[in-house]
Amino acid sequence: MSTTAAQPLFPAARAPQCPFNPSPEYAGWRAEEGLRKVSWNGHSVWAVSRFEDIKAAMTDPRISAEALALQSNGAHEGPNAPEIFARMDDPEHARLRRMLTKDFTVKRVDALRPQIQEMADGFIDAMIEKGAPADLVQDYALPIPSLVISLMLGVPYKDHDFFQTITATMMNMHTPREEKAQASREFFGYMMELVARKEREPEDDLMSRVVHEHVLTGELRRETAAMNGVILLNAGHETTANMISLSTAALLENPRMADRLVTCEDPRQLANAIEELLRYLTIVHSLVARVAKEDLELGGQQIKAGEGLIMNLPAGNWDPAFTEQPELLDLDRKARGHLAFGHGVHQCLGQTLARAELQIALPTLLRRLPGLRLAVPLEEISFRNDMSIYGVHELPLTWDSAN
Repeated sequence: MSTTAAQPLFPAARAPQCPFNPSPEYAGWRAEEGLRKVSWNGHSVWAVSRFEDIKAAMTDPRISAEALALQSNGAHEGPNAPEIFARMDDPEHARLRRMLTKDFTVKRVDALRPQIQEMADGFIDAMIEKGAPADLVQDYALPIPSLVISLMLGVPYKDHDFFQTITATMMNMHTPREEKAQASREFFGYMMELVARKEREPEDDLMSRVVHEHVLTGELRRETAAMNGVILLNAGHETTANMISLSTAALLENPRMADRLVTCEDPRQLANAIEELLRYLTIVHSLVARVAKEDLELGGQQIKAGEGLIMNLPAGNWDPAFTEQPELLDLDRKARGHLAFGHGVHQCLGQTLARAELQIALPTLLRRLPGLRLAVPLEEISFRNDMSIYGVHELPLTWDSAN
């Protein structure tokens, strides 16, 4: 699966004049027959860009999540490598995932909502005290999910600079392979130390529970517990942080929709508005890889056993076959069923938590900072076309001071 120079690079960059939209190239990919061959992560793979084709691919037993050769950064390889539940097929995927799900149920997440609200208010209080302008990423969007996932996992929040920096290195698509591998090894080593500490000094958190319920019973290797802790910590702060920042930028460019979000009194309306933002922005644009276990046809394309596929989630969520006028941000749209969290048994484990954080963080921000606006023109904002998770590197904001 070598790279071919004639193949387009994936993900295609979003247009500077329309930074919230998927690449305009994707419309052509959806319209053409079959699938588009692209260069991704150093491999030649099929980009799956139509909504129904993505759903079919993610539920087809002939298409495997065990695409290690496509996704590996060079670290933790070999027969004794720790298992990663997101890169496994059932029944092993389901067995490992069940060990983690109880901490991400609706009931558990709802119990966290008052704490999340307190965090959001606290970070805004600090922004007001410091005064405008502020970088929303560092002052609000990144701290909230980082603190939440740290509390859930039992990771000391004082270590947030370490894991945020490591994550940025791993998510940068231009980071050299060996540098990514080194970052991954450092992150894994950190989590192995945490596992050992939770074994000696258990607390009321996910890692302590996994260690004592599954590692010490012999059901799970320490290495596997640590590696899946890395995945949860990484995804638990990086994705939501970028959704908060990018959603804020998109709403400030669309004041009518910002007002609509703030005035949502019905929790169901607010939840629906967040679903539309998830669909519209689709920040996970280059991570969901699969491999064909046998010859098959998908979207009119013949695919051979061993060939890789990448799920083009932004293109799928903007497919007119899924929703009319997908280019419009419409917070009243019925957007449920979108692909922002994936589809099928591998749907994002933390989606309930992410939804709660967004439902609290966004309206709280818009309500509490009157006159909130970008402190620089939109064209000066640095968008994350270089990262596996889309968003903004910084988001300078200002607001009207209280009289």
